[in-house]
Amino acid sequence: MQLSIADITADFPRFRVAVVAVDDLAITAARPQALDTLIAEREAACRERWGHLELSQVPGIAAWREAYKGFGIKKTSYRSSVERLVKRVVAGERLPAVNSFVDLYNAVSLTHVFCCGADDRDKLAPPLAFRYAREGDSFRDMAGGGSAAAPDENPEDPPKPGEVVYADARHVLCRRWNWRQDARTGIGPTTTRAVATIQANGVGDLEAAVADFGALVAAHCGGHCRVAIADHATPVVML
Repeated sequence: MQLSIADITADFPRFRVAVVAVDDLAITAARPQALDTLIAEREAACRERWGHLELSQVPGIAAWREAYKGFGIKKTSYRSSVERLVKRVVAGERLPAVNSFVDLYNAVSLTHVFCCGADDRDKLAPPLAFRYAREGDSFRDMAGGGSAAAPDENPEDPPKPGEVVYADARHVLCRRWNWRQDARTGIGPTTTRAVATIQANGVGDLEAAVADFGALVAAHCGGHCRVAIADHATPVVML
């Protein structure tokens, strides 16, 4: 499987992304107690670390706000996935309970202040790329109201010209870089193979986040990981 960031590295030279192929997953619909306890500890640590600051003062969030401005996103309604998680937790809420795999990568995102996401590998059409939007790009918003069993019920919401997207050969997997995921490749309890991304933009220890993710996958979903990291010097990687 190939992933490329070559389309955007000239404009965003600090962008680094770990692409992680995960195999032999055993995902539970409900959050296991051990994982819930770990997530509660990480939520408390997030409030302790960032609760006294404005979101704009959190380095990982500030880096993504700057990147969003770099492709024309100025509206406060469009924020990176990690900013939404940190904001939620600092406000005293829990991370959303989706399933054991999604919950653990959200915990990694919260702890390391990186944007994380994942797709069911059996629903993808490689190659994968972080690139600028193209005419004809298709996107069905995961929050569009369609059911998990019928993702095509979600309305089309194609990206705007010049928008950074994450895509496979068929359609956009995530709009506005890491703002909202497409409904058609989501992770569920029947997923046994996934591809995850852990995204950094000049701030933080990406390798530490990858190690954390791998350990949590092994402990709570029984899977194992293969990792490649794309950056300005190596914009195309293979898994």
